[in-house]
Amino acid sequence: MNASLKNSARLFGAGLRALLVLTLVCGVIYPLAVTGLAQGLMPGHANGSEITANGKVVGSELIGQRYDLPLKKGQETPDPDLKWFQPRPSNGLGTNSVNTQYKLLLSGATNRSGDNEELIDWVTNAKAAVVKDNSVPGHPITPSQVPADAVTSSGSGLDPDISPAYAQLQVRRVAERNHLDTAQVEKLVEQHTDGRILGFVGEPRVNVLQLNIGLKALVDQ
Repeated sequence: MNASLKNSARLFGAGLRALLVLTLVCGVIYPLAVTGLAQGLMPGHANGSEITANGKVVGSELIGQRYDLPLKKGQETPDPDLKWFQPRPSNGLGTNSVNTQYKLLLSGATNRSGDNEELIDWVTNAKAAVVKDNSVPGHPITPSQVPADAVTSSGSGLDPDISPAYAQLQVRRVAERNHLDTAQVEKLVEQHTDGRILGFVGEPRVNVLQLNIGLKALVDQ
């Protein structure tokens, strides 16, 4: 009986020591080492790819933001603030209760097929809104000019980037609303257009937050 108790106590002690050692190694030393390496080698990525403006963190280059006017009485979805470049529609084209404003860090696709009637209605209405919002006197926008990313959300619903085509589509409207020369705004878009990763991965893209930071600087000049 005593031998059995001694064996049990020895096994318990060994298990407890293993638990303490593994907790120290896996729960303290390893996380500190990985965090230290990340902060030393790539602090920007380690801290969430933050974007700063005037010394203040204004967002992340990995998560999209909306640029909307304050909600009016009786409104459920705010109108876009058309002096800014607009991002892709958020998850559900602004009608999905999960994430309509990019305020919640929840993501997911709408998971509807191409022939889904609700999706077709969303896209049709979104395209009409893009045409209306971006048509300026003397330069009307036609539905055929509207790129796909202007009327559909991304797989995550939080895409921070738009296509150069969608950015260019918004140039005249942004220039007019901010009393800028169109050529100035076109140049701004070109400066904020990133090419394919390594020259062949993905598609050219424009980060909307960085573009709007550049726009604000241009307006404030």
